[in-house]
Amino acid sequence: MDTKLYNQNGEEVGKIELPKKVFGTPVNKTLLWEAITIILNNQRRGTAKTKTRAEVRGGGKKPWRQKGTGLARHGSIRSPIWRKGGVVFGPKPRDYYKKMPQQKKTRALLSALSVAAQEDRIRIIEDMNIEKPNTKTVNGLLKKININGAKILISPDKISKNLLLSVRNIPKINLKRSIDINCYDVLWADYILFTKNGLSELEKRCGQNK
Repeated sequence: MDTKLYNQNGEEVGKIELPKKVFGTPVNKTLLWEAITIILNNQRRGTAKTKTRAEVRGGGKKPWRQKGTGLARHGSIRSPIWRKGGVVFGPKPRDYYKKMPQQKKTRALLSALSVAAQEDRIRIIEDMNIEKPNTKTVNGLLKKININGAKILISPDKISKNLLLSVRNIPKINLKRSIDINCYDVLWADYILFTKNGLSELEKRCGQNK
């Protein structure tokens, strides 16, 4: 399986072979679901909190006597059926964090990359050496590659300060080193733009953790 190779000016200069062991593995949808669920759960703060009738202020006094008023019997104005009363079975602070074995993470990433390759969402650029911070230059490059305006994961082997400053003001851009990406990053993006060195680092990483 191959894909287009571009230079830093956004011009197509040929084709490059995508390593089969990274972009040609069987897609495990169950593993992808598990990995993405864990990734998203680990981003949750878990600070949602409601007060029960025991925690809500007030309500210590019985609002009226038990019998003789013609009204329904109540023991507290902070009962869950009252306005401003306590909440039944509401959320409490909890830790959603869950660990996932490294091999499963890698296999999930390989599945996501294989899906992206099948859908022709992979683009390779020779390098992204930015001499000075310039958002217009990067926007122009993405436009020439015909992926501007989409959700893009840019994945070099290392991130220079100039590159970071150039892309941080472009919406829907996720800039991550190829050794740091996960399956959610890949599936989130409409296109994944690797540098040649970034692709090599990704291949090494997947080979080590497989």
